[in-house]
Amino acid sequence: MKISLLITTFNSTSQLAYTYLKEQGHSVDVVYAINDAQMKEEIDAFSPDLILCPFLKKFVPSEIYNNYPTFILHPGIRGDKGAYSLDNAIREERNEWGVVYLRANDDFDGGDIYAEVNFAMRPTYKASLYRNEVNVASLEALQRVLKNSVDKAFKPIPQLPTPLHKQLTQVHRAIDWDGDTTQEILKKIYMSDSLPGVLDELLGVECYLYGAWEEEKLRGMKPKEIIAKRDGAICLATIDGAIWITHLKEVGKFKLPATYVLKDRLKGIKEERLPLIFDKSYKTFYEISCEIKDEVAYLHFNFHNGAFSSDKCMKLKYAFEYIKEQVKVVVLMGGADFFSNGIHLNILEDSKKNGEDGWSNINAMNDLVKSVLFADDVITVASLEKNAGAGGVFLALACDYVVMREGAVLNPHYKTLGLSGSEYHTYSLPKRVGEQKAKEMLEACLPVGAKAGKAIGMVDAVFAHTNYQAELQAFCGALLVDEDAYEDFLWDKEDFLEENRAMIEAKREAEIAVMYPEFWEITSSFHTLRYEFVYKICQTKTPQRLKAIITE
Repeated sequence: MKISLLITTFNSTSQLAYTYLKEQGHSVDVVYAINDAQMKEEIDAFSPDLILCPFLKKFVPSEIYNNYPTFILHPGIRGDKGAYSLDNAIREERNEWGVVYLRANDDFDGGDIYAEVNFAMRPTYKASLYRNEVNVASLEALQRVLKNSVDKAFKPIPQLPTPLHKQLTQVHRAIDWDGDTTQEILKKIYMSDSLPGVLDELLGVECYLYGAWEEEKLRGMKPKEIIAKRDGAICLATIDGAIWITHLKEVGKFKLPATYVLKDRLKGIKEERLPLIFDKSYKTFYEISCEIKDEVAYLHFNFHNGAFSSDKCMKLKYAFEYIKEQVKVVVLMGGADFFSNGIHLNILEDSKKNGEDGWSNINAMNDLVKSVLFADDVITVASLEKNAGAGGVFLALACDYVVMREGAVLNPHYKTLGLSGSEYHTYSLPKRVGEQKAKEMLEACLPVGAKAGKAIGMVDAVFAHTNYQAELQAFCGALLVDEDAYEDFLWDKEDFLEENRAMIEAKREAEIAVMYPEFWEITSSFHTLRYEFVYKICQTKTPQRLKAIITE
């Protein structure tokens, strides 16, 4: 079929729909919902059989939905309407939630339902639910709506005659530090993270709060007192415990680690350190952890939004080098929402020396990748259960094996941010897909789904969402069944790396030679594109890279 994706932005849900539809052989056109005339013009030019709206905030004009079957994904159950769907589900402590695909009409979220999928709610923040449970459910709902939309025997379910949600303001989200328990504070931040955040004031700074973690051991003298800091986060006392806040956003600015926002105001606050790899023996804020099972180490690195600042790169490098001495296989697991998205753009935008700090960040990322790439005494596996982008993809490709969950999406490119990229990608990507395909992928700047990744050799195995962890463990276990084969693999790996070390390192040197002016020169497009990304500047037209590929 010819299918248009009418979207507000090309977010994770939109990319998941795009990659799935392309893998199924459909001709897909992307249209950004900027204004009514532009939407209609682009839709009419493509003349689709079907319009899907996996992430749309704007009302669809009647001139579109009256002429083309149009279906809108809503992140709520039947009867739920309007904005703040997940916010309210968290606020009301729902045990179950879901998504529906509605037929567009003149009633906001009031159209007939062509697909609905429910899921169990986790006690976590809104963005994590969206990136995980909502995305998984959205793919199943997409498969159903494609089938039901062309099935003449199918009868859609009427939407319930319920009212739209009332607006949730900062009045509903505000924390009463003298009255709210730790769990109440957690819920308020969870329902507001990542948008709009909880507006508050800390040490004289008006800012939004994000990234809440319960603290089990530390206690303060009075509520809201900052009692510790760790890895960019701050710990605040509550009436019955304490809570970590990892990120803040000053009004009118952008999100940063909390200590970056409060800076010198935190003088005298103790750095409450954890071991490099935390054993998760009590509730607190941590980023790096590991489980070891049958000589296989599963190394988790839960960095906020998958962003790797220089210090995170170094810590993960040391953690990897430490843990690989204890096992035969190391699995890079990534975090709760992302595997990795490469260097930390928000910190670079905040820096007064963004050239110097950008240079430091890319070299720290390269050093991390080098440790994985040249680890000749252990087998390495990248577990792409979550999405990855830019340098994060090439961190994964530094491993001996790459496995991926169906429904995960990769963005193996840098160009949309004005960078040529490093992380040994000119070695690792062509090694897997060939020189020509690697060049095409870096230029096209399009997302890659699991099925397509497997087909071109980027990915060695794809596991089902429903049984991912069991299949991953079986895959890793199989690497150790034959001891002779394991030893032979490591001998061959060591010989190959020794013979090709100079060539591989030359690739890195060539990469950073190209990147040097991208970081340091004032006229570099990286500075403009980074600013637009960090401040979330809205697109003024549908990106041409999407139109060129899908309309040929």
